[in-house]
Amino acid sequence: MRNFEFYNPTKLIFGRDTLEALRNEVPKYGKNVLLMYGGGSIKRSGLYDKVIAHLKELDVQITELSGVEPNPRLSTVHKGVELCHQHNIDLILAVGGGSVIDCAKAVAVGAKYDGDMWDFLERKAVPQAALPLGTVLTIAATGSEMNGGSVITNEVTQEKLAWGSIHAYPAFSILDPVHTFTLPRDQTVYGMVDIMSHVLEHYFHTDGNTLAQDGFCEGLLRTVIETGPKLVEDLENYELRETILYCGTMALNGMVSMGFAGDWATHNIEHAVSAVYDIPHGGGLAILFPQWMKYNLSSNPARFRKLAVNAFGVNPEGKTDEEIGLEGIEALRRFWDSIGAPKTLADYEIDDSQIGVMADKAMRFGPFGNFRKLNREDVVEIYTMSL
Repeated sequence: MRNFEFYNPTKLIFGRDTLEALRNEVPKYGKNVLLMYGGGSIKRSGLYDKVIAHLKELDVQITELSGVEPNPRLSTVHKGVELCHQHNIDLILAVGGGSVIDCAKAVAVGAKYDGDMWDFLERKAVPQAALPLGTVLTIAATGSEMNGGSVITNEVTQEKLAWGSIHAYPAFSILDPVHTFTLPRDQTVYGMVDIMSHVLEHYFHTDGNTLAQDGFCEGLLRTVIETGPKLVEDLENYELRETILYCGTMALNGMVSMGFAGDWATHNIEHAVSAVYDIPHGGGLAILFPQWMKYNLSSNPARFRKLAVNAFGVNPEGKTDEEIGLEGIEALRRFWDSIGAPKTLADYEIDDSQIGVMADKAMRFGPFGNFRKLNREDVVEIYTMSL
């Protein structure tokens, strides 16, 4: 296990009727609030009206930025930064899923930077400050509600890049499972794939003596495997939504990943796909992750064996580590098939015509991956396997 420091400043407010916490949290930061949200689902669900009612009771000045995209655009970040400057914003309140929160994080740091926020993604600069950010979450998926990470798409250059900063952690996040009831089945599935993918990115590392952390990861995977099929058939079940919502936060808030460096190659490979084709992130991961696993199985069969046995219940008797690991990969694929996740790039009408372009984008900063370094040839092969 590596030496590590752990710090998570986000106040997590979890459970039924927790939207009331806005009354206590918002006044801590000032009177001018930028309310950010997506395509209008929070209006259809009634959540928008509830948030506005709470804010009006507090007598704050509300500026709105709606229409944040599923893969949030740099141009939308620029709009948000401009609004912050124009209206002297004290607090950004992001109401929605991971994309809205990711965009809000970018606005928060961009508003405190003299240059273009894209500098942070190109690694030309490092954030030094941010406006305070609060969130009201509507989907279990990215974990963005309790971490400092974000992914932004530059629609001009067709690049989708990840960045992170301690300054980008939300000050508070409100998670009421009821706010996820109206989430459609496909988005619910994509969210669960994303959650499991975060856990798997943690799990594939090369550091030693992580028995407890491995157990946390295996437990989260087993919980999603047990809960997911029930949830897709009962989308307004509070207990099922509650369980998945909690798993989503725990999968990427640092609690299960202390003391080692996860892989994160598959996320990078997927970002290049959705940068070019604008597909759902969870859908892309469902296609690519099993192929990344197959491609890398022989590099450390014992690690795959452990996952297969402890998370997917594979019987190891009389089998080699590689055979057991392959059964685990196949079990993951069957599970994602069973809840309706996509299986191949062809499911999104993606052929081999842009593989080279996507591979070049994935290689933006050179070889990547902590479990096994991938070069361009490796990335091309994984895309080809995923067709």
